[in-house]
Amino acid sequence: QVQLVESGGGLVQAGGSLRLSCVASGRTSRSYAMGWFRQAPGKERDFVAAITWSGTIRSYEDSVKGRFTISTDNAKNRLSQRAVYLQMNTLKPEDTAVYYCATTVRTIPTTTTADYDYWGQGTQVTVSS
Repeated sequence: QVQLVESGGGLVQAGGSLRLSCVASGRTSRSYAMGWFRQAPGKERDFVAAITWSGTIRSYEDSVKGRFTISTDNAKNRLSQRAVYLQMNTLKPEDTAVYYCATTVRTIPTTTTADYDYWGQGTQVTVSS
């Protein structure tokens, strides 16, 4: 089992920034990549960004490219506890959603929710206009 805990959400004005964190613990040796997804009210959960723990592969959803950056914390990346971050700049009201981190045993991260094996509880991001 892998446990994921997100933090860093909040209320911010349009144009502002937030940094989300996700700490993974447990059997993280079975985890090869991490993803961030978001779900707005009444909508499906959508892909935002993904990264391998090595940092060699990163991908972004088109609407966040150039504004969001996904990264891992090498200093924290012991197998017992690892962290991934999502730096979100130039936020827009349409970025408002609950943001979830997830992990997959696939060696290449995908954009599909079904490919991810463990999920966090989510953190609310609200961007006011």
